[in-house]
Amino acid sequence: MSTPLPSCPQCSSEYTYEMGALYVCPECAHEWSSDSVAGSGEIEDLEIKDAVGNPLDDGDAVIVVKNLPLKGGLTIKSGTKVRNIRLVRNATDDHNIDCRIDGIGAVSLKSSVVRKA
Repeated sequence: MSTPLPSCPQCSSEYTYEMGALYVCPECAHEWSSDSVAGSGEIEDLEIKDAVGNPLDDGDAVIVVKNLPLKGGLTIKSGTKVRNIRLVRNATDDHNIDCRIDGIGAVSLKSSVVRKA
């Protein structure tokens, strides 16, 4: 018999699922590792900072600080403002910001190429 999955620490949803080494809540999109649950019951929050050193939060607006070439010949120009970012605290991936940019679509960015607006 399988062991029950832990409830989401943010919204207390019982509908969590496993994705690799992480647990994911489908209701609030919160991700956490099994190590942080097994430890002290507290979630280890990695603080994500922008290129200047300001801490970032979910829902912040950021400005891209350098031109970023994308596949398909598209480029995100320096100075582009991106609203309503979503932080991804995954230790295996260095792209820790998910966002949507008008005219381009869904993009993952590194926090080192943006500054808080």
